[in-house]
Amino acid sequence: MRRAAHRTRHGAYYVGKAEGLLKTDLRPTLRGKVQLILTSPPFPLNNKKSYGNLQGDEYRDWFVGLAPLFSELLKSDGSIVIELGNAWVPGRPVQSLLPLECMLGFVNNPRAKLSLCQQFVCYNPARLPSPAQWVTIERIRVTDSYTNVWWMARSDHPKADNRRLLRPYSKSMKSLLRRQTYNDGKRPSEHQISKRGFLKKHRGSIPPNLIELEPMPGTIALRLPNAIRIANTDSNDFFLRTCRTQGITPHPARMPSELAAFFIQFLTDPGDLVLDPFAGSNTTGFVAELLGRRWISTDVSREYVQQSRIRFQDPILKAARKGRE
Repeated sequence: MRRAAHRTRHGAYYVGKAEGLLKTDLRPTLRGKVQLILTSPPFPLNNKKSYGNLQGDEYRDWFVGLAPLFSELLKSDGSIVIELGNAWVPGRPVQSLLPLECMLGFVNNPRAKLSLCQQFVCYNPARLPSPAQWVTIERIRVTDSYTNVWWMARSDHPKADNRRLLRPYSKSMKSLLRRQTYNDGKRPSEHQISKRGFLKKHRGSIPPNLIELEPMPGTIALRLPNAIRIANTDSNDFFLRTCRTQGITPHPARMPSELAAFFIQFLTDPGDLVLDPFAGSNTTGFVAELLGRRWISTDVSREYVQQSRIRFQDPILKAARKGRE
């Protein structure tokens, strides 16, 4: 069994290619025991990046081949959540179908027996205008500002509870609950709205599948009916501040911690096992530790594995542990 490069109270981080580690060293430990695989694999980009990425048919074959491997590791009610960005045809102002082909191939892989539970969209209004040639130079396209997040499972009823994600009621909903009346009846869409269906007070409203990363928290009113708005404050978090202090170049494609927290809270309970096969600076492992979940992470880059240790020095983690004791 390969030794972990980094261990904490709840998890371990291993160096190596995910497909190799999960087929051999980690397979006996993880097979049938993972509640959530949450990851953002290298995107099928046109240009090579420092964190590595394949292209074209080679990428699609590699990506689709991960499906049965991931499926085998899941518990019967476990989930797979994959964030995947868009790609563009090299030298043309045309969006590539490769990411969609990859996801269709992944979920339809007959050896994996997966179903698509739901698609989410993660919108980042602060993303730099890209692809630059078509957006800022020729001005013939608009900024590509979102990624797709795909939730899959082997079961039609994986563990999930949206009551852990409830948002504060809007002013209009609070007003409706006070007056206990609303316009019921048939809508133009042919939906039949019952007389009392919206009068029961819960602890908040059910979130939509649009997640917006807001880079300037507090400056704009929350658009509660339309999006889950989460503050994208990574540029000033403990991890990046420490990287700057120590002269470390951080991983360039970090998953927002709020996005990881959303799915870990939604799809797991404390003590469940969360796996990230392409962990980079290990946002998933850090958030899992913060929320009292067990975790396993892997990455091919020893540099990023070492870099991830910074996250676990964050004082917020110590406070969370103390709060659970």
